[in-house]
Amino acid sequence: MTRRIPRPPSWLPVDVHVLSLAATVVLASLLPARGAAADVTGGASTGAVSLLFFLYGARLSTAETLDGLKHWRLHLTVLACTFAVFPLLGLASGGLVPYVLTPELQAGFLFLCLVPSTIQSSIAFTSIARGNVPAALCAGSFSSLAGILLTPLLAALLLGSAGGGFSADSLLRIVLQLLVPFLAGQLSRRWVGGFLTRHRKVLGLVDRGSILLVVYTAFGEGMVAGVWHQVTPVRLGALLAAEAVLLALMLTLSWYGARRLGFGRADRIVIQFAGSKKSLAAGLPMASVIFGAHASLAVLPLMLFHQMQLMVCAVIAARRSRDPEPPGDPAGSEGSAPGAATAVPAAMT
Repeated sequence: MTRRIPRPPSWLPVDVHVLSLAATVVLASLLPARGAAADVTGGASTGAVSLLFFLYGARLSTAETLDGLKHWRLHLTVLACTFAVFPLLGLASGGLVPYVLTPELQAGFLFLCLVPSTIQSSIAFTSIARGNVPAALCAGSFSSLAGILLTPLLAALLLGSAGGGFSADSLLRIVLQLLVPFLAGQLSRRWVGGFLTRHRKVLGLVDRGSILLVVYTAFGEGMVAGVWHQVTPVRLGALLAAEAVLLALMLTLSWYGARRLGFGRADRIVIQFAGSKKSLAAGLPMASVIFGAHASLAVLPLMLFHQMQLMVCAVIAARRSRDPEPPGDPAGSEGSAPGAATAVPAAMT
C-alpha cells in the first residue's frame, strides 16, 4: 500500500511549502551552518540556484510562448505592472526610512518590487475566478523570462550599494548562475522535455528542496552575522503593514486600470492576479546572487509578501468565481495558446 503525504486541513491558510519554509527559517536560526559546513552549504546553494534555472528553461515551451505573443497588449500590461508600477511604489517606500522601516528592510522591500510575477498560483487563481487561463500561463512565463535580465539590472540601478553594488564580477555571477543554466535548459528541452513531463511530481520536490536549501543558507548566514538583532517585533509589524498597503494598491490598480484599458473580464482577472503577485521561487535564488552574504534580511519581505498574496488572492478568486458573466463580455480568447496550461513549472510560485 502506498502512503500518502499528509496535508494540512483545508481551513489552514497556508500550504505545505509555506510551512516548510517557516520550518527551514527556524532550523537556520537554531542550527546555522558554520565554518567548513557553511562552505559546503554555500556551494550546494549555488549549485541549487543553477539547477533551478536549468529546470525553468527546460520546462518553458518556446512554441507556446511565441504563440502567446498574439495577446501582446495583455502581456505588456502585466509587465508594466511588474517592472514599472511595482518598482515605483518600492522607490516611494524610501520615505518610510528610518521611522517605519530600517534601511536594510527597505532594501528588501524594494527588491520584492523588482521580482518577476508567478506562474503556478496566477494560473490557479485565474482558473478559480473563471479567467483566461492560457493567457495567465503566458503572462507568467514572459514575466519570469524577462525577470532573469530585468530584476538584476533594476536591482543594480535602484539598490546600489544595498544590493552589493554592480560590478563586472557581479554581472558575471548573474550570467553564469541564472542566464547560462536557463539557456542550457531551453537548448536541451527537445531531449529532456519528455523526461521532465513524466517525472513532474518528483522534480517538483527537487525544485522545492533546492529553494529550501537557498533559504537555509541565506538565513543561516544572517544568523551567524547577527543581523536578526536588527529586526524587532515593532519593525516586523511595520513591514507587514507596508506590504499590506502595497498589495492592496497593486490589486486595485491592476483591476481598475485594466478596465480603463478596455480589457474584458477574463483578461482583467489575469492582469490582476499576474500583475499583483511576486514569485518566491524566482526571487530567492536571485537574492542569493545579488545580495550575497546580506541576503537574509533582503528575502524576508518577499517571504512575508508571498504568504500574504496567497491568502488575499484566494479570497478574491473565490469571490470572482461567483460573479455573474456579463453579457457580451470578451472571453479573453484573443491570442490564447490552446492547451498551454499543461506546461506549468511546479516551483514557479
